[in-house]
Amino acid sequence: MRKLLFIVLAALSLKSAQVHAGSTQTGEPKFQPKEIAHFAKQVERYSAAKRAHVFIIARVGQPQDSLPKGVEFTHVALAVYSQITMANGEKKPGYAIHNLYQLHDDPAKSSLIIDYPTDFFWAVEELKAGIAIPTLAVQKQLLDAINDEVPKKVHNPRYSLIANPFNNQRQNCTEHTLNIINAALYKTTDMAQLKANTQAYFEAQSLSVSPFKLFLGSVFRDEIYKKDHKGAVNIATFTTIKNYLAKHNLLAHSAIITPDMLLNAQNSQEM
Repeated sequence: MRKLLFIVLAALSLKSAQVHAGSTQTGEPKFQPKEIAHFAKQVERYSAAKRAHVFIIARVGQPQDSLPKGVEFTHVALAVYSQITMANGEKKPGYAIHNLYQLHDDPAKSSLIIDYPTDFFWAVEELKAGIAIPTLAVQKQLLDAINDEVPKKVHNPRYSLIANPFNNQRQNCTEHTLNIINAALYKTTDMAQLKANTQAYFEAQSLSVSPFKLFLGSVFRDEIYKKDHKGAVNIATFTTIKNYLAKHNLLAHSAIITPDMLLNAQNSQEM
């Protein structure tokens, strides 16, 4: 009886909580706005210096110690070098970030939103960015795909925090990013073909989370959906996408960017 009561209470607690993985557009800043803007600009400058016209970018939206083993970032998107129209109508070069965001008021759904680096890092838990820059040839393919509205064509608005990248029952930001990459590489938006290619060549991250927690999540929270998995839960992450590109010689550069990393690089250049 006590065990049953514990399960019910735990389930109700989980059901009453908003489940977000740092993949929403909104949130309260944990750093000073000037600090966030400065870090965002540093990430832009670093990426531009590496000749990144389009690249994969990731951020941390939850405390690191709360993330499952093997998961370092909570939100992944594509950053595209663009002409950005300022509030005064002036156009300046910079990166526009193409996101799949979980809806804050309906967390089992998502929408596609373009924002900018300061917005992207606004509510992060720590000032840390993952970047993976494809080869110039792949960047060209990605730009062509984005111009052809491929992100919309491969978007499934039914959101799950732990979406299975090998089928299209649910989707999260990382799977959506992987879909765009594969659509660009294979020149198709046919979902059956994309998922067959993903199954053949992509190595997912096995999720190390308590089966009890996954069970409760899949039963009581639609945005933590387990029915698209058979057996082990496997997900796409920033690291698995980076490794996927590297394995097939499609990666030009990758880095984990922090203020300390940038400061150390600057100091070494000055010596």
